[in-house]
Amino acid sequence: MTKQLQQLDRVVIRFAGDSGDGMQLTGDRFTSETAQFGNDLSTLPNFPAEIRAPAGTLPGVSSFQVHFASFDILTPGDAPDVLVAMNPAALKANLGDLPPGAEIIVNTDEFSKRALQKVGYAVSPLEDASLAGYSVHPVPLTSLTVRALEGHTISKKDAERAKNMFALGLLSWLYHRPSESTLAFLERKFASRPELVAANIAAFKAGWAFGETTEDFTVQYEVKPAPMPKGDYRNITGNVALAYGLVAAGVRSELPVFLGAYPITPASDILHELSKHKKFGVTTVQAEDEIAAIGLALGASYGGAIGVTTTSGPGVALKGETISLAVALELPLVVVDVQRAGPSTGMPTKTEQADLNMALFGRHGEAPVAVIAPQSPADCFMAALEAVQIAITYRTPVLLLSDGYLANGSEPWLLPDVEALPDLRVSFATAPNTPDGRFLPYQRDPETLARPWAVPGTPGLEHRIGGIEKADGTGDISYDPDNHHHMVVTRQAKIDGIPVPDVAVDDPTGNARVLVLGWGSTYGPIGAACRALRKRGLDVASAHLRNLAPLPANLGDVLAAYDTVIVPEMNMGQLAHVLRARYLVDVVGYNKVRGLPFTSHELEAEVERVLNDQH
Repeated sequence: MTKQLQQLDRVVIRFAGDSGDGMQLTGDRFTSETAQFGNDLSTLPNFPAEIRAPAGTLPGVSSFQVHFASFDILTPGDAPDVLVAMNPAALKANLGDLPPGAEIIVNTDEFSKRALQKVGYAVSPLEDASLAGYSVHPVPLTSLTVRALEGHTISKKDAERAKNMFALGLLSWLYHRPSESTLAFLERKFASRPELVAANIAAFKAGWAFGETTEDFTVQYEVKPAPMPKGDYRNITGNVALAYGLVAAGVRSELPVFLGAYPITPASDILHELSKHKKFGVTTVQAEDEIAAIGLALGASYGGAIGVTTTSGPGVALKGETISLAVALELPLVVVDVQRAGPSTGMPTKTEQADLNMALFGRHGEAPVAVIAPQSPADCFMAALEAVQIAITYRTPVLLLSDGYLANGSEPWLLPDVEALPDLRVSFATAPNTPDGRFLPYQRDPETLARPWAVPGTPGLEHRIGGIEKADGTGDISYDPDNHHHMVVTRQAKIDGIPVPDVAVDDPTGNARVLVLGWGSTYGPIGAACRALRKRGLDVASAHLRNLAPLPANLGDVLAAYDTVIVPEMNMGQLAHVLRARYLVDVVGYNKVRGLPFTSHELEAEVERVLNDQH
């Protein structure tokens, strides 16, 4: 039958089902198709902490949201235009997020009496009026898939598992997505089992054919490619981008990269990715615990490598003593904290920004470090490069604060020109550094205050290491009070002297009296909210902090230039507290710790409320 083709400028789709329904894979494949088509996009995976959560329950729902558009976008979207619900739990868990009129594609095969009762439905929502405000498409996805795979040499259970490919085929047809990359992916994924290759491809094609032939979908939609700078792009998650940044840092510094890591959600993918790149001089060790992991990384730094450890909040808590040791030894070390909801184990698969206090202050003694926070999944690449550059130049630990939203989310990434990346080559100490032929391990570079980096075994450069305070210059053990004060002040001055770019303010009219200031992953929601407010004729300025220690030199002047400064954070106001103490500015915090990123609409409403209060 002939279908109408309708143009849209943006769409938000959410795939939802049990953890075993393959929603993350389905969303990832739809995202890859969309990236190949040329749309700008942003994604938000959301899944339980359990490997296989209880089937059919609300806590067991796994979802994947993708926002794609014909223009540049900053967030994975506030509310889905389309929900694909594989069972009653998926419908109930996500229904409250849907705007009126949203499309719901429901797998009716799973709406049994038992499944409905499990999530508290006395009557099926498909049979009462509770979904009257939405455009509902009841589709027996499971039985259609099983029927399409009749004749294939697979079990009924495997046939039912392929229903996510049927759904992907249907959505790929509905939104005019290319299918070649998915078919190639299936051939690679199931290469050792040809029968599964054939079955999954058949299920995908059956879903596509169902869209073409059913009378329930009379319109096919198209979202044209977004205008973007010329170049080669790929879809990338924050964890993969961060791993690539570390690889690039090794190449540009001509140093080996060593990762000591203990698996922890949501940082483990960095370990997985880096383990694939031995040919670039990367060594990865999965340690027995978090303390061993950072000890290995610090030892590698002492040996002349780029020492890196990756973890999340609970792991940083365990690594604190060794970070302090690295401060005392004045050796480079990169500590990646992919923040998640706490305290303790908290909500391991949910995002948060609550480790800033720990990054800035969470060590014993005066132990200052540099702190950097990327703003988007693709930005994790450059953040990793910058972290390594600071660490090896200033001989200091650097904490890189990503989070679960950035780690698992994805967006198009313009592949950089490798030759245009910073030259990170450093000079090791190779000879004595005094006129009388001695080596002073704590003799400092007058510009950076960094001490020499001497590789063990270099003749004549033997020196003592350890956590006990050193005499400046000689590195001898020292209990002298004045020397200790001098070393504490010098280590702080080294961090304070790291040159970081001035904070840039986006204030198009120059008339704004309200500044919205963010850090880390709040970049996208803040940008989208301010863009919406300006379209409505409201003046608002925005700025974003990448460097949190040291802070930009012009930040105090920027804060003082506005009547009100709003700082949205996924914590209880950690950056706001720092800014109040440092600059004596009455910062207005906007704080939520729900394990989910801010929506642009809630930030838009909060900023508008502040604007109205000023009048």
